[in-house]
Amino acid sequence: MRGVVFDGKQVQVVDDLEVRDPGPGEVLVAIAAAGLCHSDLSVLDGTIPFPPPVVLGHEGAGVVEAVGPGVTHVVAGDHVALSTLANCGACADCDRGRPTMCRKAIGMPGQPFSRDGQPLFQFASNSSFAERTVVKAVQAVKIPRDIPLTSAALMGCGVLTGVGAVLNRAKVGRGDTVVVIGTGGIGLNVLQGARIAGALTIVAVDTNPEKEAVARQFGATHFLASADGVREILPTGADHVFECVGHTGLVRTAIDLLDRHGQAVLLGMTAPKAEVSFLPAAMFLDKSILGCRYGSSRPQKDIALYAELYRSGGLLLDELVTRTYPVEDFARAAADAERGKVARGVLTF
Repeated sequence: MRGVVFDGKQVQVVDDLEVRDPGPGEVLVAIAAAGLCHSDLSVLDGTIPFPPPVVLGHEGAGVVEAVGPGVTHVVAGDHVALSTLANCGACADCDRGRPTMCRKAIGMPGQPFSRDGQPLFQFASNSSFAERTVVKAVQAVKIPRDIPLTSAALMGCGVLTGVGAVLNRAKVGRGDTVVVIGTGGIGLNVLQGARIAGALTIVAVDTNPEKEAVARQFGATHFLASADGVREILPTGADHVFECVGHTGLVRTAIDLLDRHGQAVLLGMTAPKAEVSFLPAAMFLDKSILGCRYGSSRPQKDIALYAELYRSGGLLLDELVTRTYPVEDFARAAADAERGKVARGVLTF
């Protein structure tokens, strides 16, 4: 079968991948579509360290082909969106409704794939850049059949992370003020999360002026090419500032733009050892800096919610898909993503 493989030096689309059958508590999914997220590109440039060889992809949707013993919530033929959270469901964090903090779901990559008899790692417990993948049952979330799979794929990461950061982590309230730095795939979902939450003023900041129209479509009330103009709109600062780029200088900017009792939420992935400086004295005005993993999501609950919001017109999914590419065109899709030419490119099988 086809898939996108990174061997530590180069990435290529291969056609001789194999994947094992699902075991107890696992699901085999035929992938129909997978979003190309910057996290995939971060594996290629080393920003996210990951052992090679690895099958890439972590934002996918498809059709269940088979289930292992003990799986009852999905059956063959069901449409599913896949999360990256292979959480155990039994630890203290899972029991508290914090599956993103499950230690058994972090840093333990499996090897369900093989090529020429050699095992390959699974990226983010998902590897949706393959025609078929095996995931833990908890990762497969049943979705209505009327949601296009090219759009449903984006719920597995971009929507969970962006909208989840607003609703679950920051808990943005009605009438709050929000600044979003960076309007790529994650930033756009933060914008629509703020809109859904009822934020009054939503300022999008991006150096690319061509992104203004789509930023406003997703919920921005204002658009700026530089954060320097934020104080003209919000003289005392913002209740919430989301950094969606992963640039250390912009992390400092996010902190500096906070009003009293404001919170900066860090979503962009910086280099592992990158450091940020800021003025700690300002934090005594009840300001907060919040990390956020995967939108503090509970995928089985949240994806179901987002699916219904989409069906009712409250959540934009189709509009996130700028362009689709056959998996063989991975190099072109990656280049378009690097240049900021797409909100989300989607690979199809």
